[in-house]
Formats: sequence, structure tokens, C-alpha cells
Amino acid sequence: MKLSNIKYLAIASVLALTATSCDDYLDKPTEDSYVADGYYKTDAQCLAGTAYLYNSPWYDFQRGFIKVGEVFSGNYYWGSSPYMTFTLNGSDQDLVNMSYSLWAVIAHANTVYQYIKGSTASEAVRNQCMGECLTWKAMAYFFLVRSFGEVPIVHDNSEELSKGTYSTAPKVKREDVYEYIIMTLEEAMKVLPKSPLEAGRIDYYGAEGLLAKVYLTKAGVRGSLNGDDLAKAAQYAKDVIDNSGRHLLPNYSDVFRLKNNKSEESLIAFRWSCINGEWTAQNTLQSDLFANGFDEFGDLWGGWNGISVDLQEAFGVKLLEQTPDAWINAVDTRLKATMMLPGFKYDYFWQDHDMGNGQKGFDYLKFMFDDQYNPSVTIQDGQVICQSATGSNTVKHLYGDDFDHVQGTGHNASRMSYSLATHILRLSDVYLVYAEAMLGAGRATSTDPNVIDAFYAVRHRAIPSAPRPTSVSWDDVWKERRLELAMEGDRWYDYVRVSYYDPDFCVNELLNQKRNAMWGLSELYRTYYQTGVWNVSTSMQYDNQTAAPTVTSLMKSDPDTGKKYFFMPFPTEDVIFNPNLGSSVDGVHVDVRETYSY
Repeated sequence: MKLSNIKYLAIASVLALTATSCDDYLDKPTEDSYVADGYYKTDAQCLAGTAYLYNSPWYDFQRGFIKVGEVFSGNYYWGSSPYMTFTLNGSDQDLVNMSYSLWAVIAHANTVYQYIKGSTASEAVRNQCMGECLTWKAMAYFFLVRSFGEVPIVHDNSEELSKGTYSTAPKVKREDVYEYIIMTLEEAMKVLPKSPLEAGRIDYYGAEGLLAKVYLTKAGVRGSLNGDDLAKAAQYAKDVIDNSGRHLLPNYSDVFRLKNNKSEESLIAFRWSCINGEWTAQNTLQSDLFANGFDEFGDLWGGWNGISVDLQEAFGVKLLEQTPDAWINAVDTRLKATMMLPGFKYDYFWQDHDMGNGQKGFDYLKFMFDDQYNPSVTIQDGQVICQSATGSNTVKHLYGDDFDHVQGTGHNASRMSYSLATHILRLSDVYLVYAEAMLGAGRATSTDPNVIDAFYAVRHRAIPSAPRPTSVSWDDVWKERRLELAMEGDRWYDYVRVSYYDPDFCVNELLNQKRNAMWGLSELYRTYYQTGVWNVSTSMQYDNQTAAPTVTSLMKSDPDTGKKYFFMPFPTEDVIFNPNLGSSVDGVHVDVRETYSY
């Protein structure tokens, strides 16, 4: 939704609304018949009529989800992208799509909430659906304030239209936006059930886990960590840990498989559907993130991207200093579940393909160099080459081929259309939020057994042989968050929240990352594939010539604290329409508890 295009507000206000099906909660109402007054009356209509909030309005956020969360943060290499070089401006199409998608979520959530509120459906269903609307609205604002800094608050679409103030709406101070998110989540928790009415839908503990993360982020917004906010973050996170009845899946990799789209570890997720062929309801991330030939549809163009050298080294991988045994035998199970490296094979991808020796599955190097195994191998100057610019490709967000999709979901994928869930808040994140919040405003090392238990639950699942530590430091949690949540769209937002109170730490860490490409890896990988010999020569190097980006170019000073924090500019056309959205314009204070109510 463009802030500058009010017809989208109007459409959202009359959204809706004949359901295509009530069999699967991911089916959404069609938008070609505006009969909202006759819809949202029964339980089935309300459940079907809120389900699309889990996918369609978020569709245009997918590329921004990766580029902001992972490319900005130095976890992922994406060529000459402005997210690599910190040269982003308001005309960038991915920025524009991301912004409009987040505002669309808010408009749709506001409108559907009002319809559900007046529905004649059962109280249990109304509560479930209203709570979902509020949680998704809070999530959209959480992404907005961490991405753009100060943003307007659109509490009610109809009121915004009637007042006619949309072209002069001011930005609101970040602290007040966080308070608005908190208020919205508190309202959601009043009505959400402790267990969802249908698997995969948001429940009380999903909203509470998000609230804990919001408090952890808000804690630093005044320029130093606020102990009361940290205490709230710890309180809410601990309640989820102790009372939700949810547990981490025993095997880390299983979290990201199709069969576990609705696992107990997934508190909030984009739950994509490609059953009815409705464009925008589907996941398309595999197309951006992997090389052509991985599926049957000719819809992949991400092979020249790759897991950054810096993230590889965070996992202990040094391609030019080690032999493949170092990562093939790595003790951290998250490594293979996060990035593909030479020697890695996967039994959950290409389950219908023969790797050799009677084994079915996906062989990373065989895919790169065997034109019988993969007819879409890349050939340059008569040589088959490895596409990855960094020597590694992502594993997360991949579903495989159509056979894999059917095995995991019972139905087919199609071109740029698959049903793999995108997890936005996982239980392991809540464990780490609790551990960090408990370290306090001084970020002290803790020997509290509760903190150690929370941290160790995440570490031990990833590294079963890891001993239980006797203490946990802030640096421990900071690194663990990176390894646990890598490629899940979260890392940049960790930098944003820490920049509120310690910008120098963030700038220094980003400037010292290895964000560039690697040279000569095709020869290294090809030789290893053909002979089993890992022969590193002087032609195989990390690119030290490309300078580190000017990361401070996307920082601005808070007028109250004087500290710089990370932000992105609003889309240019929105700023032209409403000059109050300009980067040099400060936000205004709004007492959200006095101004807004649900």
C-alpha cells in the first residue's frame, strides 16, 4: 500500500469477500467481489477471511526480507546490490515494494479487525481472528520502525480517510511507535487463545514472544539500555518458555522442512499457499536464492549470490585454509542446515534423484559439475563452473524440486510458487531474547542457571556434544543469535536495535566484515569434484580490493539522545506526496495510550 495512493486504503476498507474454500485456513477470500457487509458472519468465513493475512499482503516484502535482514548485515552476498554497498536510496524498487507491503499489512489488518469485531461468529473464533489481525499489525509496525525509524501511525483506515490528513501525517518518534506496538500486542493477548484454534495460526504465546522481542528492542531506544524494558522482555520470554508447552525440535534442520511448516517451534510465520494458484499467496524465495536447475520450472536465478565469507568464518569455515573434512565433520549441525559447501549432500532435497551408489538425494558439487545429474550446469569457455560468488549457497528457504514438494505437502509446486513457510519468530529466538534481557543494562556476564539453561537449550540442540557453560556473556548471545537465526531475515535488525545505544560497536563490526566475493573457486571445486584433491593455489583469493562500505551513510542522529542509529529512507514518491516523511524531518511525540484505543 502506498501512503501516497489512498485508493489502496479505500480498497482495503471494503475488502472482501467470498471465500474460495474453508477446507484450509490458508485459503483467503477473493478480492474481485466487494461484499464485505455480507461476509465475516460465520466461524468459517472469519477463519478463512483472516487466513490471507499470513501471506498475500506480505508477498512483496520477501525480497526486502533477505536484502535488508541478510545482505545489509553481512550474512549474504548479492553482487553489486545497494544493500551490499550501503548506497540505498528512496527509488530502489525492493525498498519501495517492502514499504508498500508493510503498509498494506496494516491497512488489511485494520479493516479485517473491524469486520471481525462486528461479526456474529462465535466468541472463540472472533477472539482468535481479532488477535491475529492485531498481531500481524504489530509485526508490520515492528518491521517498519526498525527499518525506517520514525514512521506515521495509521490506527484506523476509515478515520484516516475521513480526516483527509494522509498527505500531512507526521512521523512519530520511535519510542512512541514501540509503545503503540506494545499496546497492540497487549490487546491481542487479551483475546488470543493459549492454543490456536487451528495448527499454524498465531496464539497467545506467539504474540507474547513477539512482545518480549519488542521490549528487548525498545530497551535501548533512549540511548542506553532501560532496565524496566529488559525486565519486561525477560518476563514475557520466560512465560513463553515455561508455560507455552512448546519445545525446540530435536533436529535443527527439520525446522525448515515442508513437513514441519506448522511445527511447535514456529511461533509466527508467513504461511504460504500455492494450492489454488493465487498469485501473492505463494513463497518465491527459492527463485532468488539458488541456481537454475534445482527445480523443473526454469525459475531460479540466485546462483551468483551466496552465503558471505564472513558468515562462513563465523561458523568456523575457512575455504582457503582448511580441507573439506573441516566442515564435513563440523560439530555444529546448523552449518550444513544453513549453507551448502563442497562435500555436502542432502537426503531431503532431490529425493527422486540418484546421487550414485544407490543413494537418493542432492549432492552440491555433483549439481554444479555433472551435466547428467543437472542438465542446467553453467558453462563458460568450455568449462563447467561453480556459480556461487562466495563458494557457498543458502539451504534455508529452499524446498527442492516438485517431487520434494509433493512429499512434504501432498501437492505440487509450480513456477515461482511453493508452500514452504517463512518463519518470522521461532522459540529458539525467544530463548535468546530471555538470555540477553537477563544480562541487564550493563550487559554483564551471568551465572544465573536460568540464563544458562535458556542459552544452552539453543546451543545444545545445535551442538549435542557441547558442554553446559558455567556462565553466559553478552558476546556469547550475540554470536549465538547470528548462527541460530542466519538467513532468517533478522540479523540486520539486531544491528539496528544495538545501534540505538552502542552505534560504534555496530559500525566497527560491520566495517571489519568479509563481505566480498572469492576468486578462483571454480577451479578449486572442479578439481576436488573430479579427483578428490583439495588444491588451493595463489589464484584462489578473497577479494580484498573492494573497499568496505560506508555504513554510516544510512545512519541518522536521534534529536533527543544525539546517538546515531541505522535507518532507511522512505520511498521517494511518498516523500514527494508527504514532505513530513523526509529523512531530515524529525518525528513528533504522541501519547499513544491517550490517543488510541481498540
